[in-house]
Amino acid sequence: MRMYDIIDKKKKGDALSDEEIEFFVKGFTSGDIPDYQASALMMAICLKGMNEAETTKLTMAMMESGDVMDLSSIEGLKLDKHSTGGIGDKTTLVIEPIMAALGGKVAKMSGRGLGATGGTIDKLDSIPGFSSELSEERFIEQVKEIGMVDAAQTKNLVPADKKLYQLRDVTATVDNISLIASSIMSKKLASGADVILLDVKCGSGAFMQDYESAVKLAETMIKIGNNCGRRTAALITDMDQPLGHAVGNSLEVLEAVEVLKGHGEERLTEICKELSAYLYVMSDLSDEKDESKRWEEAYRVIDEVISSGKALLKFREFVKAQGGDDSFVDDPTVLKQALYKKDIISDRDGYLSYCDATKVGLVSCMLGAGRVTKEDSIDSSAGIIINKKLGDHVESGEILATLYTDKQDVLEKAEEDFLSAYRISDNKVEKRPVIIKRI
Repeated sequence: MRMYDIIDKKKKGDALSDEEIEFFVKGFTSGDIPDYQASALMMAICLKGMNEAETTKLTMAMMESGDVMDLSSIEGLKLDKHSTGGIGDKTTLVIEPIMAALGGKVAKMSGRGLGATGGTIDKLDSIPGFSSELSEERFIEQVKEIGMVDAAQTKNLVPADKKLYQLRDVTATVDNISLIASSIMSKKLASGADVILLDVKCGSGAFMQDYESAVKLAETMIKIGNNCGRRTAALITDMDQPLGHAVGNSLEVLEAVEVLKGHGEERLTEICKELSAYLYVMSDLSDEKDESKRWEEAYRVIDEVISSGKALLKFREFVKAQGGDDSFVDDPTVLKQALYKKDIISDRDGYLSYCDATKVGLVSCMLGAGRVTKEDSIDSSAGIIINKKLGDHVESGEILATLYTDKQDVLEKAEEDFLSAYRISDNKVEKRPVIIKRI
């Protein structure tokens, strides 16, 4: 078998066989197939596409290129939730303790942020003492002990994806649904969960900015998951503005705690409850056979574990299990505090009618909350608290947002860029739903 023939076959629009896909993934991962041939195949795939069988096989071959977690020693279905990335998305920090408090087994590996979007591990690492680096043995034991874990991905988890993504990133071959779906799902499958819920973001702050592309990606990933024997579903959710009030690592952790205390921001609370309800219904946590009654039960028990404090207690248990100091839940000053803060004031009356959410994320990066390269360090205290949402009325002189940073010299530019990300109009606009579609 020759790589030349595989490239030529896809260039002509023909479907690749399982053997050809496996040959490519193994050869590229080992270094036997050079970058220039892999780049040629990626471009041919972008131009000619892949069918469902090809996409599933590519995902499985990538999954098998490195470590695959064996969670079979954990009783019950193992749950995982994945977001395609957004600005201010801290839903994982809320959903995991809710599900663990309900008796679920949440076994999750998360990533770090790069560019405008933040990473769950960066948020958790803002908690003093918290360790995101766990051995496989400790990872499994913690799920058995407290029902949840969230750790950084192991270095040998899906190495094929790491190599391919670096190549795609510099060869204009990122934006292909099959390649995106296989990249995401190979990591989810390798993490070992039985139930996978996908939160596919759509809007100005998301990778998939238009509705049609978001739906297509969600449907492709669901097919991959189901073809691989995993219970898989997806929600399309709004990312035309940051989720919640906070953007930035420790600020987002504190906002997640507010949701668990029962008084979080409305849109953030809604999506956290909906995602939790989906996981509850998809799992075996309920004995109710009637699906409509199972959904009713899901919403009821989720409200109960929040109002009773059980979800918050589980979150504290989780933080302590991974070495963190949970006293910040009662005293936020335990977390690192920014040296400087600046209020951004509205200079006119009107209604917030547009937001460039990615630009808001980039402002947060400028303040120190994100990284441009994987080697960059981040400031856990940096970020933004946003007081107004799309559709809200704004009065001249009101505080739109507050910036937090240790870098005083960037405040003026950050304020300018933040204001340019929003549009205030005279006419009232409808508030947008946070949940766009259920698949």
